[in-house]
Amino acid sequence: MPKFEPASRVSRIKSSASVAAAARVRELKAEGRRILDLTVGEPDFDTPEHIKAAAIEAITRGETKYTSVTGTPALQQAILQTLELRTGIHYTPAEITIGGGAKQVIFTAFMATLDAGDEVVVPAPYWVSYPDMVLANEGTPVIVACGEETGFKLTPGALAGALTERTKWVILNTPSNPTGAVYSPAELRALADVLAGFPHVQILTDEIYDQIYFGTGKLSNLVEVAPELKDRILAVNGVSKAYAMTGWRLGYAAGPAPLIAAINKLQSQISSCPSSVSQAAAAAALTGSQRFVQESLETYRGRRDAAVAALNAVDGLSCTTPEGAFYAYVNCAGVIGKTTTEGQVIATDEDFTLYLLEAASVAVIQGSAYGLGPYFRISYATSLDVIDESIAAIDKAVRALN
Repeated sequence: MPKFEPASRVSRIKSSASVAAAARVRELKAEGRRILDLTVGEPDFDTPEHIKAAAIEAITRGETKYTSVTGTPALQQAILQTLELRTGIHYTPAEITIGGGAKQVIFTAFMATLDAGDEVVVPAPYWVSYPDMVLANEGTPVIVACGEETGFKLTPGALAGALTERTKWVILNTPSNPTGAVYSPAELRALADVLAGFPHVQILTDEIYDQIYFGTGKLSNLVEVAPELKDRILAVNGVSKAYAMTGWRLGYAAGPAPLIAAINKLQSQISSCPSSVSQAAAAAALTGSQRFVQESLETYRGRRDAAVAALNAVDGLSCTTPEGAFYAYVNCAGVIGKTTTEGQVIATDEDFTLYLLEAASVAVIQGSAYGLGPYFRISYATSLDVIDESIAAIDKAVRALN
């Protein structure tokens, strides 16, 4: 049998760190170990009943065939109404695309636009998939470190310093995975002013956590703050996080019609269309009662406050209070250089996360996977009991270090 040689794009990328962490947790659980899992980037709630009912009704009506590559009319209309409600900006059907999750939409957008050597500005900490998606599509990720001193956010000066004639995209993720950071209207306006001087640059705004926002009032987004950039912005969203629908795999984006047409052309050859049943469920999610979203937000707020307070009480750890999403990005610089009872030196944040898994049976993800250490990410999309027990175990493990 000939030796298998994957395409070069496969060797350029890594497996998702969050997926790998979740797989390791499953392996340990299968071995009989009780693991306190703080890695999972999805709601621990069930999909709301009215959304499930809409899917069942669609199946009963026989809506189980191919749809248009651009989605069903009902879902298109639901997305257009949602976009106008949230941004105040009017979009047409030619300006939206629908895919098998926001992740697929982002990947296809890069596939539609990147050629070898094109650069994509990726602020760090970043969602683990951004750089690898760029690399898989022959682009060059330009990582810009955005430290705790800037609230883990891209500044106008750092953005200007990263832009070149080869820049094709800038990525903005707000609220952020992994930090929960949120850009204010003034911060978005300042970035828009820089981007105004680089008309060849497109902006991908990943807004998948936009309904998990703990601030007052409505969350701002770039197209609302800088409508003059509308024809350069691809605003990506979906139903996974806000409606506990991660497994339904339904994402969407709004952007300039020529870009959307290119994405849809690729989509027609990749998967033809998203699941018809998931489309019916997503339409119900966007147009139906939003009570679940409001109630889950308050639950996340309570979990966030409990997690942040407990983590900041652990000697050697600290974290800022996230403004959105359901993650905390924990500074572990205070434990770097310490030694375990077995004599192993904690030299990196990855060493520390491995130590927590072995010594405390707590699973978290190292900050280096997100492009900025020494930190680790926890998800508080789990019960208060698990959060309390996990952080107590972390505290005990930290106290055992020398």
